[in-house]
Amino acid sequence: MSYRRDNRASRTALFDNLDGIEEGGLRASSPYSRDIDEQENEKSLNSLQDRVVFLKRLTGDIHEEVQTHNRMLDRMGNGMDSARGIMSGTMDKLKTVFETKSSRRTCKLVIYLVLAFFILYYLFRFLLPAAV
Repeated sequence: MSYRRDNRASRTALFDNLDGIEEGGLRASSPYSRDIDEQENEKSLNSLQDRVVFLKRLTGDIHEEVQTHNRMLDRMGNGMDSARGIMSGTMDKLKTVFETKSSRRTCKLVIYLVLAFFILYYLFRFLLPAAV
């Protein structure tokens, strides 16, 4: 959020004092005001040069940010691909386990034992200390 506010403030600072350069805003130079016009042109040129440097720095920062995000997205994509591979391997193993009837019985037995363990844990952890 702060970056957006800074960006807006930078944009307003970038285009300040350009109201006189709009169409019809330039004055015709006379021989007497030639020195003043040159000084104003130098000021405007320096101001424009500063703004160009600022914009160049800003685009460089944006470029670095985009590259950083692209690298992060690539790493995330690679992580998702490896997780997908692991999950498909696990599903294949589960399919082979459930193909035979004896494996299904063994799997059910393991599930019942795990459920019994959690029930006993819950009883000893939460109900027995309250009764004492």
